[in-house]
Amino acid sequence: MQIIKQATRLAILIVLFVMNGCQKQTKTDTAISISESTIAKTIDSLSLQLKQTIPADELTAWQARMERGVRQAAALWTLDDGSEADFHSFVVRHYAATADDRTQLFESLSRTMEKLNESADMLTVELLKPTQLTNAGEPTQIDWIMSGYNATAHLTDDLFANKVAFITILNFPFYSLQEKNTLGNDWSRRQWAEARLGDLFTQRIPADKLANLSKAYADAENYIADYNICMDRLRTEDGRQIFPDSMLLLSHWNLRDELKTHYNEPLTKDADGRMVNEKQEMIYQVMQHIVRQDIPQAVVNNHDPLWYPHSNRVEGASAERETDCRYERILEVFHAMQQIDPYCPNMPTGIIRNFEGELEIPAEEVEKLFVELLSSPQVGVVANEIRNRVSRELRPYDIWYDGFKARSAMSEDDLTALTRRMYPTPEAYHQRIPSMLVQLGFNHDLATDIASHIVVEPARGSGHAWPCVGRNEPARLRTRIAPEGMDYKGYNIAVHEMGHNVEEVISLYYIDHYMLCGIPNSGFTETSAFIFQQRDLQLLGYGEQTMDKETIYDIFWGMYEIMGVSLVDMHVWQWLYAHPDATAADLRQATLNIAAEVWNKYFEPVLGEKDCILLAVYSHIVNSPMYLPNYPIGHIVHFQLEEALADKHGAEWAETYKRWYRLGRLTPKEWMRQAVNGELSVKPILQKIE
Repeated sequence: MQIIKQATRLAILIVLFVMNGCQKQTKTDTAISISESTIAKTIDSLSLQLKQTIPADELTAWQARMERGVRQAAALWTLDDGSEADFHSFVVRHYAATADDRTQLFESLSRTMEKLNESADMLTVELLKPTQLTNAGEPTQIDWIMSGYNATAHLTDDLFANKVAFITILNFPFYSLQEKNTLGNDWSRRQWAEARLGDLFTQRIPADKLANLSKAYADAENYIADYNICMDRLRTEDGRQIFPDSMLLLSHWNLRDELKTHYNEPLTKDADGRMVNEKQEMIYQVMQHIVRQDIPQAVVNNHDPLWYPHSNRVEGASAERETDCRYERILEVFHAMQQIDPYCPNMPTGIIRNFEGELEIPAEEVEKLFVELLSSPQVGVVANEIRNRVSRELRPYDIWYDGFKARSAMSEDDLTALTRRMYPTPEAYHQRIPSMLVQLGFNHDLATDIASHIVVEPARGSGHAWPCVGRNEPARLRTRIAPEGMDYKGYNIAVHEMGHNVEEVISLYYIDHYMLCGIPNSGFTETSAFIFQQRDLQLLGYGEQTMDKETIYDIFWGMYEIMGVSLVDMHVWQWLYAHPDATAADLRQATLNIAAEVWNKYFEPVLGEKDCILLAVYSHIVNSPMYLPNYPIGHIVHFQLEEALADKHGAEWAETYKRWYRLGRLTPKEWMRQAVNGELSVKPILQKIE
């Protein structure tokens, strides 16, 4: 799980996210419109310079780029920045009119951005340690408050005030997503890096609005990070304890992962006469109570009372339900996002900024991709295979069926015994990273160098990867490790996060231009995490992973599940923008309705139970709104990359992986073209399902 999808997003990345793609200035009391005559005069002055410094065969391209930069800078100029005459003088003085001057400016701005990002990230990491790591002591009231602090809230204001932002805009103007996807086919690496500089300053968002958004994300993350269910205090209706002592599971991640472990156990008949696994059924009831917010407040993160989830009874405490705080957190993020909307007239909603700005894939295209798979007859083919394997009618929680993985035939207790011996501490895991990378095909020196840029830390939550954003800091792998060592679930998560970290290191430390560091969107780092996670048993010595029928079915079923969850997330935000004055109770009911509608259309025909709300249980909906579509995008890319890796082994495998993630932050369309000479599509996996 990549940390960017969590509420505690890097402050600098929040700044870039809310600015990306917004071109026109929203006029404030201090804003002025630079007149067309001043713009024309300025362009004429620069044109004369260019004719004297630029070769004739390059002049047209320079002229077009210069005019774009002048107009974009003029759109953001305010009275506080100076008069029209000041604007003209500033532009003429700071335009880089020779190739050498432009190169020097590009390198200087790139270095500046790296140092600013790096410094802000280092501060954010330190401030968040008490609330995110178990080895940093119990968080205090101050720690919780500071977890919402945005170290870069005033950065944009500062860079406009000292005119660095205007110098950037003028010399490295912004190109739309459509332009990047068309012109970018012929761009050099340097031109792509320049275009990413042009993405930085496309709007002026007031510092207080950015701070509000950062706090809303942090509050949502803090709510989720400590939402544990004490499973040993749950009881069947006849009073039995069916989960072991001291089992504490975080919602939703650990609940889901625990449910997955019980597929090979005997079935019993429930009150409705169905053959079920009673542990899975109990977890299913817990999840529904969390979504409905009728879960008793007293049973959340509390070891004292007994709880009977099927009837929702409590012994030893009040049965008063949790308030609508789950939905209050979502509303707080929505309202903070709304405050930013007026400053982004070209991308006036968080939905547009998320998809066209951050993911660089329009929401309509994303939904079309998802619906194509969700509506396919291949869903029924895979569902029938699952039904035959579990020897019962399918239940809603079978969206998490885990039996296609190679480990499904193995004892999780045996796997846990092995991982606990191998990884008793975070340090032990870190020491083995080089050898794991060598197992995958990386040469010893490269594996050692990559590992040197990764640190492993014990997480309070389910685990996440925290990326490096500057070349003087490490990528951070965070996972839960119990006192007795890392269990298999924790190991599986750690390998996933290591996939993020390896991508983060390669796409930063091995990149040619800092402004291209990273990946097209978070779905592509999820792809790297999936590639590694798919090989977790290989890294334990169980042989090389292959793209066989079982693996294909496993990837497909994962796509099916997370695409449905993602549609719920997307539709909830569409509903919010259509009902901006909604209360938390309104949002709760709307979310239940949306989850039921998506379920009835795409899931009920194969999994049953009309109006099921299970798709709304994901914690990401609360602490990382609209991040969920990154997962199915990641799965789609994952399958396409796995097909490309199918005939590669050892050093060739590792070299191909490294080449992909050195492509950096191109648009998704251009990245796929250069990586596999194709486009983002679900058709390849649909064609493999028989």
